[in-house]
Amino acid sequence: MLDEQAKKTMLRKIPHGLYVCGVKDGEELNGFTVSWLMQSSFKPPMVINCVKQDSGSHAMLKKSGVFTISFLDSSQKEIAAKFFKPQRRVGDKLADIDFTLGEQTGCPILTDSLGYIECKVVGALEQSDHTVFLGEVIGAGIHREGAPLLLENTGWQYGG
Repeated sequence: MLDEQAKKTMLRKIPHGLYVCGVKDGEELNGFTVSWLMQSSFKPPMVINCVKQDSGSHAMLKKSGVFTISFLDSSQKEIAAKFFKPQRRVGDKLADIDFTLGEQTGCPILTDSLGYIECKVVGALEQSDHTVFLGEVIGAGIHREGAPLLLENTGWQYGG
């Protein structure tokens, strides 16, 4: 029998960064906070990005097949919080955020971030409540140096 409390406690000990994933559907743009992201290959460079299936951004990412990841610094908890909220409830989350569009993907990249990667989806596994998108890194850039924002430093919990 699975000890639910032990499972939750241990899964929450997996360290995660917090990032803003940029997506598009035609001219419509959005961003959302992700924490289940990891590098998965050197050649070609790949990342795994896990996205909640019942979100509007999931549908946008699945349709377009491209996304960006903006790397937040340790002082940007408020930005991560803003992008956690569903677009259908709060409207245009990018309205008061400086961003550019990725040259390779056309997806939003936060200007005030440590940097970014641009990815094209080369595989997906839709086995549970999150889809595991395998993204090949097709673009990248550095905006500045700094320490990354980590989930464990925010006091928030996502997982378990």
